[in-house]
Amino acid sequence: MDWLKQAQERKEELLAELCELLQIESVLDEEKATTDAPFGPGPLQALNYMLTKGQQQGMFVKNIDNMAGHIEMGQGEQLLGILCHVDVVPAGDLSTWTYPPFEGRIVDGKLYARGAIDDKGPTMAAWLAMKMVKDAGIQLNKRVRMIIGSDEESGFRCVNRYFEKEEMPTIGFAPDADFPLINAEKGIAHLVFTQKQTPKFDEMLLSFQAGKRTNMVPETATASIKRASEKISSKFQKFLLENSAEGTLNLEGDRYIISIKGKSAHAMEPEKGRNAAVLLAKFLKNELETGVGAEFVRFVTDVFDGDHTGATLGFNYYDEMSGETTLNPGIVTFNEKGGAIEVSMRYSVTYPFDEKMTEVQAHMAETPFILDVAGDSKPHYVPEDDELVQTLLSVYQKHTNDFSKVLSTGGGTYARVLKKGVAFGMLYPGELDVAHQADEFVVVDNLLKAAAIYAEAIVKLASK
Repeated sequence: MDWLKQAQERKEELLAELCELLQIESVLDEEKATTDAPFGPGPLQALNYMLTKGQQQGMFVKNIDNMAGHIEMGQGEQLLGILCHVDVVPAGDLSTWTYPPFEGRIVDGKLYARGAIDDKGPTMAAWLAMKMVKDAGIQLNKRVRMIIGSDEESGFRCVNRYFEKEEMPTIGFAPDADFPLINAEKGIAHLVFTQKQTPKFDEMLLSFQAGKRTNMVPETATASIKRASEKISSKFQKFLLENSAEGTLNLEGDRYIISIKGKSAHAMEPEKGRNAAVLLAKFLKNELETGVGAEFVRFVTDVFDGDHTGATLGFNYYDEMSGETTLNPGIVTFNEKGGAIEVSMRYSVTYPFDEKMTEVQAHMAETPFILDVAGDSKPHYVPEDDELVQTLLSVYQKHTNDFSKVLSTGGGTYARVLKKGVAFGMLYPGELDVAHQADEFVVVDNLLKAAAIYAEAIVKLASK
């Protein structure tokens, strides 16, 4: 079967459905969350969109508490899982987008939208693959189940609930990362640094706010200060010039409102972004002389400026299997309660987590902050010689003639919740990774190629 030809013939079908899905603003909205829409209306709408598509194709569909669901075809005791998610991170500053983030505009062979590559595009490529296999009448000896989550970007609550009620696939893959294949995923810890002292009445720093998600590098940061130096405006302009940054400083009554722009990126690769919180703290470090606020900006700057590996506090570690530790201060705040820094930490498969945390927490006694571990998702690893890995590699190599080595990632995919699962595409080697960034896009031709790869993978893993 020429799966690529089949996919190309159904190009318009794929793009039409994908654009419909991309136009759903499926961002977590805790304020509008209800019992019926636990993550807000957008994620539920996107989940229902996919389940409705499954019903229309005559496949078996099930909704699990409006958090997750599945579309299933085939027969057999064993189950092949294809794990996708339809929620997306916020679009951020709309002025940084060339095209509207929730439209789905195709320009020069690229489809631009939030979720285009993470993860609605790959989801739709896998969905087309399922339809192509079904329509080809190929007999399967395993059930094939697309499992769809709606809270992947904010903690996996969707699939955690799903697997409380549904069976675990025998094998599976998540089309939510890189080709050729990722068999090692770093651990992901949610760290919270909390300031020990609360602000005093005469603080210069009144407020500080940056970031909405720990898994994104903050692209903007804003602070409010009083009793600033007379030359603060000229100092700020000089700082912006020296650091090739953009920002604003405005006097409102007796206080200055200072904002600065950075560059968003995925927390697994914080070095690809520019953390606006760290940048603003760096400026304020020389502006704030005393008080709890001064302690706060000093800590942010001293610990995170120019250090993505956590070396300053002793988090750093490296192994050949999955690389360096990385830390992303994704939510950074200061208010009447003091300062708090929420960090996404990505650590290697062999990382001595408990030992390292004990060492760092002991070190924190000498600082104005305490450290708590708010959450921890352990690393995930499937050996390279496993049959699942080798089968998927052979399919990828057949369609691309690319024999690149398997990969590790600091990103967390649904593959890590499977007993035996890997991340499988659909970002190709050398392709620009624009997930969680402005002007996120997917190359249309790559979508079609991925659909062909996924179709053959389904046949190889689930047919007689």
